[in-house]
Amino acid sequence: MSKTILEFKNASIYQSESLVLSNVNVQVDKGDFVYLIGKTGSGKSSFMKTLYADLPLKEGDGSIVDFNLKTLKEKDIPFLRRKLGVVFQDFKLLTDRTINDNLLFVLKATGWKDKNAMSSRIEAVLDKVGMKTTGFKFPHELSGGEQQRIAIARALLNEPELILADEPTGNLDPQTSVEIMEVLQEINKNGNTILMATHDYALLLKYPSKTLKCDENQVFEVVQRRS
Repeated sequence: MSKTILEFKNASIYQSESLVLSNVNVQVDKGDFVYLIGKTGSGKSSFMKTLYADLPLKEGDGSIVDFNLKTLKEKDIPFLRRKLGVVFQDFKLLTDRTINDNLLFVLKATGWKDKNAMSSRIEAVLDKVGMKTTGFKFPHELSGGEQQRIAIARALLNEPELILADEPTGNLDPQTSVEIMEVLQEINKNGNTILMATHDYALLLKYPSKTLKCDENQVFEVVQRRS
């Protein structure tokens, strides 16, 4: 039986006092690749922020990578985030340091001490995203697609149980978007669970997978028609 990585039962998601999504019932199992779609303002971002505890879960039940979102204490949030890899639309790389130093910063911040272990982990994740020779470069020396590959590598550093990709192709042209999807597909094939928020419907057609839609304060599974 596959392990449940993420589950909501009768959950309501709020942005401060405003109800954004109600009666959310969602399950994501280990190894799944799941899309989260919906128009701007439909609640995708609030859904994602609840998952990494940027927004508290006030109503209903929710668990993610063995953490209970309803009873999560402030002090446990860093430990939750270590089991998640988050990829943002705008890369969020530190512009004043090299790629290697960007990745080193994350490892040190999450408690790594051994220099050799850190070096080999950085090399391994850069290799996974096809960016092995770029460690000495600065973010501005890379294209948008290359920067997003680095952001994916950064998300992989602590071998997360779930990768949350929030519009990872939002700032990229169609060809580069496909390349980034190929990277994510490959990572998923290697056993990583991925939840990807997107409004790039071309990617859904090219890489069909389980799809959740935010619409009219609800989240529901969309059955894709196979062509």
